[in-house]
Amino acid sequence: MGSITVVGLGPGRFGLITLESWEAMKRAETLVLRTAVHPSAAGLKERGLSFESYDAWYEKAGSFEELYRSIAADLIRRAEAGEEIVYAVPGSPLVAERTVALLREMTEKEAQGKVILSVQPGMSFVEALYASLGIDPIEGLAILDAEEAAHLSGRLPTAALFTQVYSREIASELKLALMEHLPDETEVIYLHNIALPDESVRRILLYELDRQKDIDHLTSVFLPDRNFQND
Repeated sequence: MGSITVVGLGPGRFGLITLESWEAMKRAETLVLRTAVHPSAAGLKERGLSFESYDAWYEKAGSFEELYRSIAADLIRRAEAGEEIVYAVPGSPLVAERTVALLREMTEKEAQGKVILSVQPGMSFVEALYASLGIDPIEGLAILDAEEAAHLSGRLPTAALFTQVYSREIASELKLALMEHLPDETEVIYLHNIALPDESVRRILLYELDRQKDIDHLTSVFLPDRNFQND
């Protein structure tokens, strides 16, 4: 019987990886990263760890859902064949990580008794954002995927954090969705490279959102608590 141990690479700089996750990666017979396009991947190499990644799979997949299902199925297949795998994902395995949800589903339905799956807690980008924004989530915070903004209706009772603003196209779609409820010149907070040396937290106007030059997979947008409702 093989195994899959899922660990987190933390939100950015190498020092934010938990000690438990680091020890698991050091001991790993096989270390697999969902993507090596993550700041901590360089830190693993510098410390002598070898690993493989699924980066080449991104170009072949027709959608993210197809990609994540393919990755989860491959990990299950390898574990069923007896491999003991440490699988490292960006941030925390327990926050917005679709492959982990699929691994749990597949282990329960298809590989029960054939694969041992364990998921270790880790630090996500959300904890780093709390520090960068100077907010306490106990006061209320909705965390939403940027692509979900088009489905918003009525009032948001709290501040909102939109994640996965990974391209200019997504930023444009988010901007237009929010403009259905808010004035074009509403101030939002643009977040980029959180927990990295070149972290950027800047206030911009909503209509400027898709004009930012540094939009990539490490971009989020924070909307402070305000009157957010349909006209």
